[in-house]
Amino acid sequence: MRVMSNAAELKEKYLYPNVRTYYREPLVLSEGNGCRVRDREGRSFLDLFGGILTVSVGHAHPRVVGAVTEQVRKISHTSTCYLNEPMLRLAERLAEITPGRLQKSFFTNSGTEAIETAIATARAYTGRLEVIALRHSYHGRSSLATTLTGNAAWRTSNPAGGIVHAHSPYCYRCSFGLSYPGCGVACAHDIEELIKTETTGTVAALIAEPIQGVGGFVTPPPEYFRVAVDIVRRHGGIFICDEVQTGFGRTGDYLFGIQHWGVEPDVMVFAKGLANGAPIGATIAIPEVADAVTANSISTFGGNPVSMAAGVATLEVIIEEKIPEHVGRVGRVMMEGLRRLQDRHSFIGDVRGKGLMIGVELVGENKAPAPDLTTCFMELAREEGVLVGRGGLYGNVLRIAPPMTISEEEAGEALEKLGRVCARVLR
Repeated sequence: MRVMSNAAELKEKYLYPNVRTYYREPLVLSEGNGCRVRDREGRSFLDLFGGILTVSVGHAHPRVVGAVTEQVRKISHTSTCYLNEPMLRLAERLAEITPGRLQKSFFTNSGTEAIETAIATARAYTGRLEVIALRHSYHGRSSLATTLTGNAAWRTSNPAGGIVHAHSPYCYRCSFGLSYPGCGVACAHDIEELIKTETTGTVAALIAEPIQGVGGFVTPPPEYFRVAVDIVRRHGGIFICDEVQTGFGRTGDYLFGIQHWGVEPDVMVFAKGLANGAPIGATIAIPEVADAVTANSISTFGGNPVSMAAGVATLEVIIEEKIPEHVGRVGRVMMEGLRRLQDRHSFIGDVRGKGLMIGVELVGENKAPAPDLTTCFMELAREEGVLVGRGGLYGNVLRIAPPMTISEEEAGEALEKLGRVCARVLR
C-alpha cells in the first residue's frame, strides 16, 4: 500500500470541503484498544470521545470482534427482503430491555435513517404532519433531519416542511432569563403556546434527545419531559425519544437516558453505541404505532447480519458486565473532578451531563461563549495525549464521552491531564 502523504493535502484534494475534522493538522487514527487509540506515527491517546459516543464498550472489544468475525464467515449480507438470525435476535433483545411497551423494530443503516423512519411512523399513526423539535438539537444529515436540527450551522438550504422548534431546556443560557427551579420549567410549558401559535393546533410528535448531544450536552431539569410530553399528547402527538447518543448505559445507572426523567416514549431511536462502531440504525415503537406503517419499504443494508451480530454482542457486554452501573460510578468521579477544575478556573462556566456524557462549557467575561479558547484547549489536550469532542451552538463546549468501559484509573489519568491543560490554556 502506498504510504500516505500529508493528510491535510489529501483531504483537500479528495474529500468534500464540508467533511469536518478537528485540529489544525488532521489526526489520522490507525488503531485502538479499549479506551486508547494510536495515530499513524504511533502516538497514543486516551480517547474521551469514542468516535462521537459510538465506541461504547471500547475499541476492538474481543467479544464484538469475535461475533463480527464469526458472522462474516457465515453470511455478510441479505437485505430486508430476507430475514437473518442476528436481526431477529437483536429485535427481540431490544423489545426486552427498552422501557414501557416498545416492541417492534425497523433496522436501518444510520441514526439519520432511524430518525426518518421515526418521523414517518408518527405521521402515519397520527395522520398529522407537524412535528415539534427543540432548539440546539441535532438529529442527522438528511433534509428532514437537518430541518429538525435546531442549529443553523448544521442545516441545509432546502428545509423540509412541517417542523417547528420549541425552546431548549438550556438552563445555563435560559431563553427566558430565568433560573431553575424558580423558572417553573417555563421552557416546557411554552410548548403549549407554540402549538397554539405555530401549528394547526394538533401535532404528530415531539422529538427530543434526553441530553442534547451536538448541542453541547444540554441536560434538562427533572420535570422537563413530564411537562413537555403531557402537553404534546394532549394535542394529539406522540413522543419520539432520540437515544442515538444517550442509549445503552451512556448516562449511567439506567440503560436509556429517558429513564432518568421517568417518561415512556412511543417511539425510540438508536444508532452509534448500539453496535460499538458497526453501521447501524434502529427505530422501535409500541405495537399500535408501528402497525400504522403499512406502505411497502425495504432497507438494503438495514438489518445487515454483520452489524446485527455486532449489536447483539455489544448488548451482551453492556448487560452482563453491568455497564450502566459502572458508568454511573466512573461518571460521578469524572463529574466531581471536572467541577473541582471549574472551581479553580473561571473560564469553565458550566459542567453538566449525566454518566459519561459530560459537557464543559468554556466562557469569557459575563458568560460570553469562548470558541477560540475551546479550540486552544483541544489542541493542548491533544499534546497531552487526550482526545475530547466539542459542540454547542457557539462551538464552546467540550464533550467528554469516553468508551463506557473506561476504568477509574483511566478516569483519574484523564482528569490529571485535563488539569494540566487548564493550567496551560491562558498562558
